[in-house]
Amino acid sequence: MSDMRLVVVGAAGRMGRTLIRTVTEMDGVVVSAAVERENSEQLGKDAGELAECGKLGVAITSDLDAAFEKADGVLDFTLPEATVAFAEAAARHSIAHIIGTTGMTSAQLATLANSATSAPIVKSGNMSLGVNLLAGLVKKAAAALDEDFDIEVLEMHHKHKVDAPSGTALLLGEAAAHGREIDLETHSVRSRDGITGERKRGDIGFATLRGGSVIGEHTVMFAGEGERIELSHIATDRQIFARGAVKAAIWAHKQHPGLYSMADVLGLNDE
Repeated sequence: MSDMRLVVVGAAGRMGRTLIRTVTEMDGVVVSAAVERENSEQLGKDAGELAECGKLGVAITSDLDAAFEKADGVLDFTLPEATVAFAEAAARHSIAHIIGTTGMTSAQLATLANSATSAPIVKSGNMSLGVNLLAGLVKKAAAALDEDFDIEVLEMHHKHKVDAPSGTALLLGEAAAHGREIDLETHSVRSRDGITGERKRGDIGFATLRGGSVIGEHTVMFAGEGERIELSHIATDRQIFARGAVKAAIWAHKQHPGLYSMADVLGLNDE
């Protein structure tokens, strides 16, 4: 069987370069194309040299259709507006689309759902195995502990991150909400300032920290009377997200069109 051909979009960015390096290090996959925006100074450069993993003979391009036409999948950790365009292009060419982009609006998510009728899409707020296992534990803990245990999600990322709460924090919040069988949107507290009054029973709180070069740290707290349970994940290398994305692409290549999560990829969904 020939190697799966993958397009890396946002190829010149920090995560894009990590994805290129990771694909070259894993079996069964190759970088077939690398895409950047039309005005990028990196256009025409060799993707491997830019990612510091050796020359690949793949020039960075802005031509989506040319890149997607000869590919089997696309790895996408970009921005919401760009991800929508990539989803439409992936659907046109019926190739798997792996999305690590966060901060998408309801309208943008609806567009993804439409594209998923023509191609398999795997979207997750975090692609790492550890975080998705953590989400499963959070769901089980939330189901086991009643509302006498308050749930708080604490997260920290580097100072350049543009969305808050992070996609991972929301992923964990959703896991807790599913465990409690409640709607996160109506039971979510995203900020506290001033005289807020007592904490409302059953709410799920979020606290966001930004600074330095922190890749990602997340803790879900279950705070009861006289005791507290904390479930945490600390990321020290961006490559964990890239490896997860490549594994998701290999999995999605064999799937029918549809919108999937990393829980589907890892077989973590409930029976």
